[in-house]
Amino acid sequence: MARKSRASKLVKIEDVAAAAGVSIMTVSRALRGVEGVSEGKRLEIIEISQRLGYRPNPNARSLMGGASGLIGISFPTLFNDVFAGILDGLRPAFEANGFTTVVNTTEYDADRERAWVEQVLSWRPAGLVLTGADHGPTVREAIQTRQIPTLQVWDFTDAPIDICVGVDHQNAGYQLARAMIALGYRQPGYVGIQHGKDQRAEKRLNGICHAFAEAGLGAVAEMRMPGSSYRAGYDGFQALWAQAPRPDIVFFLSDHFAFAGLMACQVMGIRVPDEVGLAGFNGLDITEVLPLRLTTARTPRRKMGVQGAKNLIARMHGVSSDLSVELQTELIHGETTRRP
Repeated sequence: MARKSRASKLVKIEDVAAAAGVSIMTVSRALRGVEGVSEGKRLEIIEISQRLGYRPNPNARSLMGGASGLIGISFPTLFNDVFAGILDGLRPAFEANGFTTVVNTTEYDADRERAWVEQVLSWRPAGLVLTGADHGPTVREAIQTRQIPTLQVWDFTDAPIDICVGVDHQNAGYQLARAMIALGYRQPGYVGIQHGKDQRAEKRLNGICHAFAEAGLGAVAEMRMPGSSYRAGYDGFQALWAQAPRPDIVFFLSDHFAFAGLMACQVMGIRVPDEVGLAGFNGLDITEVLPLRLTTARTPRRKMGVQGAKNLIARMHGVSSDLSVELQTELIHGETTRRP
């Protein structure tokens, strides 16, 4: 007897519906990101469709004006866990809907982003995912002219190119600084990268500066470094500490920078938090395995990706979704600052 080929066992949407115990329409709505399916059930259906190996019929994409099945995703870097976490939230929904993703990194270079967007647009993508809310007018015009569904993640704006899911970084910095002021800190410092390199970091710093100015306290002493490696955080703290007056709290560009700053303190014999407080940003896993648990603001990175993918898929299928979705950060009181 001849063996059945794998093609004869092609998984159909009916198989996914039967395994999930729902209707075919519910499966279709869940995989397309359409409203009317609870988040828990939607994720369950996506997991079942992936496990069974279901792939939607690519011919159905004719409803999207003949667009390809490609979604271009642009991040500044994949050096750390921040954008990897967002990608981890984006990809499952895209893949469950049969889309192919192409990921690009711009290294925070606006010209590289513009060139990449122009290249991807020539492929007639089904959709785009861009990082942040600050893009040149050429990028915005090119996308809107071609009417490509586009999701902006990581940063929140009420005037997106198309739709966005992100956090208000200025408010995140402001809230973190307010919490540190409440702990009695009065002389702030900041270790980051070059001016204008990371717009989200600049917004957080603006929020920190605003909080201390509002409280009638000292200006934030800044130390800018040429790169974003661990070494930059290490050297940046040492250089800041050599200045007068010394800060009693140092805010860092990221948890990675803060980790390096903590290591610098240990080498220099500086007692944390007795002599200086340290605060990071993002709430990465690394903060839980440090000699001292880091005070930081946790960002909902995977949730951002999941929500963003859901909204973009709905957009690509002509279903209306929220234009701008703002997610909140969570303050984590660690051991690198005074106790609340």
